[in-house]
Amino acid sequence: MKTVFITGATSGFGEACARRFASEQGWQLVITGRRKQRLEALAKELSASCPVHCLVFDIRDEDAIQDALSSLPEAFSDIHTLINNAGLALGTKPADQCDTRQWINMIDTNIKGLVLITHALLPALKKNNSGSIINLGSVAGNYPYPGGNVYGGTKAFVKQFSLNLRSDLLGSGIRVTNIEPGMAETEFSVVRFEGDQSKADAVYKGMKPLSAEDIAESIYWVACRPAHVNINAMEIMPVQQAFAAFDVDRNQ
Repeated sequence: MKTVFITGATSGFGEACARRFASEQGWQLVITGRRKQRLEALAKELSASCPVHCLVFDIRDEDAIQDALSSLPEAFSDIHTLINNAGLALGTKPADQCDTRQWINMIDTNIKGLVLITHALLPALKKNNSGSIINLGSVAGNYPYPGGNVYGGTKAFVKQFSLNLRSDLLGSGIRVTNIEPGMAETEFSVVRFEGDQSKADAVYKGMKPLSAEDIAESIYWVACRPAHVNINAMEIMPVQQAFAAFDVDRNQ
């Protein structure tokens, strides 16, 4: 039985991934997050389908990561697939109007947390000379937009880190993939707008966005490719989303 380790499993893509992997035979889950009640409720539900272990910790805290991993039962310690999903966006204001505390939170979660958990789990992943690291990037790491400033920067980091990690792990049998979703309706936008549901809903008004299940299905597909196949990156958009033209200042 293969073990998949999913960060940020209490909602959105992470929760959908947990449900998708649990629906198939041959997998057991380690699900992580900060919201204990949600995590334990999900673990209880999915344990009817497969073995599940939950770890409650803050991915930004290196000591908390080490404590959590040291408590991992031996039966779950042989990690085959790491899904680095934990991440967030905060705010949409221009750079000069932003709250730098939000910037730091995004950097700590989207970059620091991702690299800390990856580094901590690499020995377990390398032990079997196989497996996958699947990172959640974003189209925001490829295409700039007003207000994307630090969030887009963190996702550009995830893209480049994924490529360089792939180079570092060449010969290890470990595959690395960067998943780059476009507009997807999850709790993500509610968090970005600090709980303002009406603003979050307005983002998707008049169009059909991706769902968490769409992304989870793509991630599951990547994880199940033959061992000799590496999907370097997967950019996924809803049909009603495309690319914007370059902005031009015409006030001269």
